[in-house]
Amino acid sequence: MSVLSSLDPEISEAIGLELGRQREKLELIASENITSPAVLEAVGSILTNKYAEGYPGHRHYGGCEFVDQVENLARDRAKKLFGCEWANVQPHAGSQANMAVLFTILKPGEKLLGMDLAHGGHLTHGASASFSGKFFDVSHYGVSRETEMLDYDEIARIARETKPKLIIAGASAYSRIIDFKAFRRIADEVGALLMVDMAHIAGLVATGLHPTPVYEADFVTSTTHKTLRGPRGGLILIGKEKENTLGIKAAKSGRTRTFGELIDSMVMPGIQGGPLMHVIAGKAVAFKEAMTPEFAEYQARVLKNAKRLCAALKTGGARIVSGGTDNHMMLVDVTPFGLTGKEAELALDAANITANKNGIPFDTKGPLVTSGIRLGSPALTTRGMGEAEMDEVGALILEVLRSKGDAAVATRVKGEVLKLCSRFPIYN
Repeated sequence: MSVLSSLDPEISEAIGLELGRQREKLELIASENITSPAVLEAVGSILTNKYAEGYPGHRHYGGCEFVDQVENLARDRAKKLFGCEWANVQPHAGSQANMAVLFTILKPGEKLLGMDLAHGGHLTHGASASFSGKFFDVSHYGVSRETEMLDYDEIARIARETKPKLIIAGASAYSRIIDFKAFRRIADEVGALLMVDMAHIAGLVATGLHPTPVYEADFVTSTTHKTLRGPRGGLILIGKEKENTLGIKAAKSGRTRTFGELIDSMVMPGIQGGPLMHVIAGKAVAFKEAMTPEFAEYQARVLKNAKRLCAALKTGGARIVSGGTDNHMMLVDVTPFGLTGKEAELALDAANITANKNGIPFDTKGPLVTSGIRLGSPALTTRGMGEAEMDEVGALILEVLRSKGDAAVATRVKGEVLKLCSRFPIYN
């Protein structure tokens, strides 16, 4: 970055420091990953110069013939990767993808049923601080106090009682397989549409390591980073395109518009303007990478590594929420160590281990303090670490938690972390 360092040394220095952080710390935040150099090149390309409001073949600007190629490739690859008939690759983030679906289906004040943020849901699934909680009449479901897993009978009971127009399945902090067929049955029983937010598990879904929601849900949303290992951005999919059930027709022809057409018009001009063509190029690259045998093998290792790390922590006395994991993440209750989630996050960071504090089901502490931490295996797996390293990482985490932030322990563990990171470099 010689040009940047000359023009703006302050920004160049900050980027260099962040590169050093990523190289020298164990990244265990479940929603983060490390993109390929090819994705980085696409996102850092001259496509950032091009405005392209609208969709391929129907832009509001001239000179879009080449970015049309990029977006068509991204859409076609997304459809092939997930077995869908329709895709929109323009959402800037997962939250915008969710917003586009919610604003397409629901009018202000209409009923929404989503997973409680405190039990592992996402802000956009109806949390009061989010647009989803401000615009709509929201009810929540959660996990069983006994099993800390989804109770589908209870979800059905809540759905029958509240009669939502839209049900959201999916989570940001839930480590078990989600039964999308059960959600489909519940939605059909109460006459609701079903949206699945698969942001966290998209890479596992793409490679068959988690059941796909594509054939059960009316709409599927996702981010393109996390397990999918692409650039930061959003995605909306429809498994089988069909006329909408909302009675919305095209203004001129009077034809009933498809759900895809409705969502397209909600993404742009409804909630966004020009798409980020450089990011869409990065998405296209990531989708191509995700269709390779190497990516399938990578996802298998993500799953094995999560299970191995979970086992190492359990063997060392940590309490894992729900008792284990079926995907790339786990929630660890740190109260047995005499710590809050915030204290655990800070103690681990001092030892060059990056995690995030996270509420656990039925948490008695507030969201800025919490009783737990969330851990994930995608980034370490991208670096090339395997099950043996997960045993080592688990032991280091336990050592820090047991020490309750002891500075000497943090210094010793940090040294071990630096040795481990040097064996598995990124972006040489």
